[in-house]
Amino acid sequence: MYELAIIGGGPAGAAAAVYAARKRLKTVMILEEWGGQSGVSTDIQNWIGTPSISGADLADSLKKHVMQYAGEFLTILSPVRATGLTPKDTSVEVALSKGEPVVALAVLITTGANRRKLEVKGAAEYDQKGLTYCASCDGPLFADKDVAVIGGGNAAFETALQLLAYCKTVTLFNRTDTFRADAISVNAALANPKMRVVKNSEILEVVGETFVTGLRWKDSLTGKEELLPVEGIFVEIGLIPNTAWVGSALEMNAVKQIKVDPRTHQTSHPRVWAAGDCTDGLYHQNNIAAGDAVKALEDIYMSLRTKEQGI
Repeated sequence: MYELAIIGGGPAGAAAAVYAARKRLKTVMILEEWGGQSGVSTDIQNWIGTPSISGADLADSLKKHVMQYAGEFLTILSPVRATGLTPKDTSVEVALSKGEPVVALAVLITTGANRRKLEVKGAAEYDQKGLTYCASCDGPLFADKDVAVIGGGNAAFETALQLLAYCKTVTLFNRTDTFRADAISVNAALANPKMRVVKNSEILEVVGETFVTGLRWKDSLTGKEELLPVEGIFVEIGLIPNTAWVGSALEMNAVKQIKVDPRTHQTSHPRVWAAGDCTDGLYHQNNIAAGDAVKALEDIYMSLRTKEQGI
């Protein structure tokens, strides 16, 4: 029986593991791989305290930090995938892809999310070669360049607003004639003279040589095809939270993000917490995920220790 099981090896999981070990909670960390979504990034410039780091180096750094605490109070199971969650009154059982289930007094879920990929010709070829899924990570690399944003929700318009601060022009492609983003974000972007919006557009192909040079698209109403020269393409067509394995054990929103109390990060079950991109938090970034996990860990620690004393 562990006191705490942490599921996930990204910034959130790593931060929680370090704090848990330092507080001497008997903890098991369950993960498939280190680093989370940023593992594929070539240059991350917003990881606080590190001006520039690749995704691979960030993953390695997280692993090294956590491994410093492996031992009496921290057991690491990897590569292992959580496949089921059964919360009970006095404990939580986590089913695994191999081996016996893990039982803990509390569970912290930090399994993150995957960005929905652009499935068109050239998208895979130019991924991280001008096509990116993270403006916060990669946006400044495209200063003074013409770029495109694909999507029509809040994330797409928030990305556009960020890029407008330093890019030469920003063209946003939306597949319908209406936006899913809130009016405030839409109006703020449209008020910028560097902003252009293309509605009823179907993305056909990412074009390039060594790096992206353009985006081929079609007007879905007229059928006319065009090529827009750009050096950067930012895809914001949704996140897919890695929560399917949880089943119906916890309350989730419509897109299967785990609902949490923003103050404590406790879920709908009193023995389960969640942090990072798998939750319904308003914003999702590496630094936010790590901070949220630390908040959750502090609450977990107090919860376990007060239960010990019958408070």
